[in-house]
Amino acid sequence: MAVKALACELPKQLGIPLSRFSLKDLQRHVQEQGIVASISGITIWRWLSKDAIKPWQYRSWIFPRDPQFVDKAGPILDLYQKMWQSIPLGPNDYVVTTDEKTSIQARKRKAETLPPTPGVPMRVEHEYERKGAFAYLAAWDVHRAKIFGQCGPKTGIKPFERLVEHVMSQEPYRSARRVFWIMDNGSSHRGVTSDNRIITRWKNIIPVHTPVHASWLNQVEVYFSVVQRKVLTPTDAKSISELESRILSFQDYYEAVATPFQWKFTRSDMDRLMAKLEVQTELRTTTA
Repeated sequence: MAVKALACELPKQLGIPLSRFSLKDLQRHVQEQGIVASISGITIWRWLSKDAIKPWQYRSWIFPRDPQFVDKAGPILDLYQKMWQSIPLGPNDYVVTTDEKTSIQARKRKAETLPPTPGVPMRVEHEYERKGAFAYLAAWDVHRAKIFGQCGPKTGIKPFERLVEHVMSQEPYRSARRVFWIMDNGSSHRGVTSDNRIITRWKNIIPVHTPVHASWLNQVEVYFSVVQRKVLTPTDAKSISELESRILSFQDYYEAVATPFQWKFTRSDMDRLMAKLEVQTELRTTTA
């Protein structure tokens, strides 16, 4: 039990200059503290595995810190479930999520990238020449698995409005009853003024903003992660235009086999999460 308790502590809280424990580190600390005279790493692993404790692993997460998180996140989760204000969406309603992927660097490798051969992976030269950077603006139709995107030198109000124009000027969005646009609070589309600009142009748009510090609620970010893995890692392009062309071509390539993302985080999950965080906050406050 003492070893398991130790494994569930952050090393820095114990005055140990580590970011996380490995089996070797745990073994060393357990012996130095006199918990046991001698112990093997395998024994520690066996004890920890019974409770699925893996201190050498970690997962990044974003803490909900918007005071209106539930009020803002709830409607978005409903839209992903084809609901709006407790009423099912109709066949002529659409849900689009949008955002920008900024500072995409075009990197030309100083030696030719070599394809894989038997027993040898693809080889990519470490050194590269910077050929410039650009932004990729995209909109993802949540329930139809359709992607729309544009590249440009930077983000901003005008580039965003061009993307909206690109989507809304074609069917079925032009004639839709409602098109819900889910977006974050970036400067390109922040606040009532921005909402009014697009509503004035497109009467059937309903802007929906994510909570602050909650980009994970925006499904287009899932698509961006696909682009990062499949197109931009590793990057080898002779120019900005070459990389832009590759990204835009990928849209058609991906859409040919794309299906709607299986979004599993619902209002019920959110309620459980917020209740859990509230308990943790109370515990920290009590022990402080």
